[in-house]
Amino acid sequence: MGLTGSGKSTLARCLIRLIEATQGQIQFEGEDILSYSQEDLRQFRRDKIAMVFQHYALLPHRRVLDNVAYGLEVQGLDRDGRYKLAAEAIETVGLKGWEYYYPSEMSGGMQQRIGLARALAVDPEVLIMDEPFTGLDPLIRREMQDELVMLQGELQKTIIFITHDLDEALKLGDRIAIMRDGVIVQEGTPEEIVTRPANDYVSAFVQDVSRAKGRMRAHAALAAMQNKTPNAAYVVGDGHILKGILTQDEVANLASRQVELLKVAQDDLLATTSPETFIDEIIPLAAQTERYIAVVDDEGRLLGEIHRRALLAGMVD
Repeated sequence: MGLTGSGKSTLARCLIRLIEATQGQIQFEGEDILSYSQEDLRQFRRDKIAMVFQHYALLPHRRVLDNVAYGLEVQGLDRDGRYKLAAEAIETVGLKGWEYYYPSEMSGGMQQRIGLARALAVDPEVLIMDEPFTGLDPLIRREMQDELVMLQGELQKTIIFITHDLDEALKLGDRIAIMRDGVIVQEGTPEEIVTRPANDYVSAFVQDVSRAKGRMRAHAALAAMQNKTPNAAYVVGDGHILKGILTQDEVANLASRQVELLKVAQDDLLATTSPETFIDEIIPLAAQTERYIAVVDDEGRLLGEIHRRALLAGMVD
């Protein structure tokens, strides 16, 4: 991420040699793509990497199905094969039923989904997205961001996402690289960027986020917990991994002190069990806690919660 003119799009184009890098290396699977022959480069672009553009780059005379199948057509896949894969990609991005419409008959958000489906259809190992949501209305933009987060959870692709919007970067990124004048001035996790800015330039980027986000999240959590019994909420991270639990009193304290929620999950209050555990094994656990019991899978993902009332009902049955 970075401001307009900082070099984001130029760097992205260097990664696929649409612009030739003047120094350094670009490593992919242990090979420097700067050493690729023209044939190797064509194969790399065709099979390993795909790009989603800000302005969609759709073919206006082709229907949705043919737009999505275009990359597969370039690969030489037969008609039935490419239509089958294109239809699957269209369904993945939520456009099933729109296969035979033209792009001009669809909204901006739907057109962006076509571009995403076209990239996914070729099953690339790396997806480059160059400010794909910038031109969308705010509501549609949030929907597309949520859609991308959901898809990434399912597909687990390597995605290089270019944006000038810090909120978008914090929402989508596992790691963020901030650019200025063609140089990466800081690279790290979203939390590192916000809490430990490398210089005054990065500090200016994040100064509003680090304060306002903490207040907004804490107050939103507090509102959601009102009139709930018990007055506590689970804290989950990426992939719905359970991190801990917060009480209403703790959240109220965070709201007043403008502290980020995820940094204060209280593990000592947390009672967990697996979905295969028998009721008679859960009863002692329920007796030791006043709160719900979290049900987690082997990877630590939160699946649900067990209430004492439900536990008693299960015993009666």
